[in-house]
Amino acid sequence: MTLSSWGQRTFSSLDNPNYRKFFIAQAVSLTGTWMQSVAMAWLVLELTNSATWLGLTIALQFVPVLLLGPYGGVLIDRLDKRKLIIATQCAAAIQALALGILYQTHHATLPIVLILTLLLGLTNVLDNPARQSFVREMVKDDQVRNAVSLNSVLVNVARAVGPALAGLLIATVGVGSCFYVNAASFIAVIIAYSIMDTTLLTPSEPVVRAPGQLREGLRYVRATPGLLIPLLMMAIVGTLTYEFQVTLPSLAAQTFGTGPINFGLVTSAMGLGAIGGGLASAGRSAFGIRPLTTAVFAFGVTDLLVALAPNIELACIALVAVGAASIWFLSTGNATLQMNAAPEMRGRVMGLWAVAFLGTTPIGGPIVGFIAQSWGARWALAIGAFSALVAGLLGLQALRRHESA
Repeated sequence: MTLSSWGQRTFSSLDNPNYRKFFIAQAVSLTGTWMQSVAMAWLVLELTNSATWLGLTIALQFVPVLLLGPYGGVLIDRLDKRKLIIATQCAAAIQALALGILYQTHHATLPIVLILTLLLGLTNVLDNPARQSFVREMVKDDQVRNAVSLNSVLVNVARAVGPALAGLLIATVGVGSCFYVNAASFIAVIIAYSIMDTTLLTPSEPVVRAPGQLREGLRYVRATPGLLIPLLMMAIVGTLTYEFQVTLPSLAAQTFGTGPINFGLVTSAMGLGAIGGGLASAGRSAFGIRPLTTAVFAFGVTDLLVALAPNIELACIALVAVGAASIWFLSTGNATLQMNAAPEMRGRVMGLWAVAFLGTTPIGGPIVGFIAQSWGARWALAIGAFSALVAGLLGLQALRRHESA
């Protein structure tokens, strides 16, 4: 395969003008989002000097997704997704701007920060699954996996760039500047969605409001193995495996007794693997339970290698593989749901995906944190690895049931 043909296959969805606008705008906005995440952590620690309050603040952002995610999916199916995303992005921009103003005027108290965090969580109930669902309306069927994978790459690049820029701004200008930059970054997304060529979109027909649509969506998923199995797998993995914001600091600080520099190394190693894994996934078109099962087994095995690594150097090498496997699993699962869900059900299905991936954080985070605190990061990582392997066994069972039917 030549370099040019690899590039054409890996970045094929960027040929779509609407997705190209989306991709560029997301690059700006996600960088701002990660800058705000760092600034928010700094602000909470500044106000409380408590890691416990920091953990509660992070969890609070995901509680609305856990509790309201399924109903958010119902609303998404009823509304024009492009217009809905413009509205949610405006709401997120206002939240970021309010944080900046409150900090600048010395009115940023902990209760106000918690309220604004909760409001952002409520916005994400609609915003995240709506953006996930909208990808399917921008690109062709054979580009869905590619578009989802490239978006995963974008998230991880922003995860590397955003905190670095935030650190620079906090050191030179102050915490409030990060909130202002994030507020401004939403302008790019709002403009991108506003100038899209709607004639090139393939929107699903909005569902007419009717009673029982949430139950209808749940029944639909339960009766469709191609949706139910990936969602169950993600719920298992999302609860106990995707808790790296807890396990990696503990691994660096407690297990290997290293400082901030080596913590940066382990997070960078995983981010590097995620970018590479995302680019590799973008060149594939396979989706479904079989490739998803292969991916989650790879995720579990590589996670176990990190837990068993005798030193930080080998842990970093294994974390590169973990990052690649995690994005392989995430993009395959997302594409599987996008392709298997009926258009009128896509919002509800992706709402459940958000619950399984993001909404499980308030449940899994404290559990994994307790394990890491009590028995060490190795055991916490091993529990995550075991969970991924259990999810893989669930996929294998589903495949055997299908083959014997």
